[in-house]
Amino acid sequence: MKLVIQIPAWNEEATLPRTLADLPRRVPGFARVEWLVVDDGSTDATARVAAASGADAVVGLGAHRGLAAAFRAGLEASLARGADVIVNTDADHQYRGADVARLAAPVAAGAADMAVGERTALRHARLQRAGSALVRRASGTAIRDATSGFRALSADAARALRVTSSYTYTVETLIRSGRAGMRVAGVPVAVNPPLRPSRLFASPWGYVGRTGPSILYLWLRA
Repeated sequence: MKLVIQIPAWNEEATLPRTLADLPRRVPGFARVEWLVVDDGSTDATARVAAASGADAVVGLGAHRGLAAAFRAGLEASLARGADVIVNTDADHQYRGADVARLAAPVAAGAADMAVGERTALRHARLQRAGSALVRRASGTAIRDATSGFRALSADAARALRVTSSYTYTVETLIRSGRAGMRVAGVPVAVNPPLRPSRLFASPWGYVGRTGPSILYLWLRA
């Protein structure tokens, strides 16, 4: 089996070397592990740094298209490289490379179609728990960290998932996978100290404002 670890990256020349250095090259159950970086129209040296830091492939989007588009492009490129399981992680070194094996294990074993890394410590835990509870109702899953981008997917799940959002993929893919009857497992993971502020939202309430309408739409239509 082949595992591809994909990393969407936008202007991450400062954090990407640390992220890649922390990733495993050997994972139990897999004959080969590859690293794939999706350069989302970076204006810095992200692509060059990725190649110099050991990435097996760098997919360039040409222009900045956003996190959801970079995630989709990573899935397509990983499947084209023959991935049996795909792990998505962040370029800012939020997630620990040591947890990749634990996250991929239930998918590799056929016990889950998707596994989500559930962060054990969050800065805005109360708001995150409330939002995740809403997503659990909308998706029919038991995932306790709906906004975690640390995920493992089987090749079949990656092919089946639709991502239409132009903002972020996390909530949409949970709702769509749950509604489609996919088996979604939660895996507790730790996080590293932040290296920079989030670029996805200026505040947790801003994130809620952007994702709330999408949750309602998907709840009714997915």
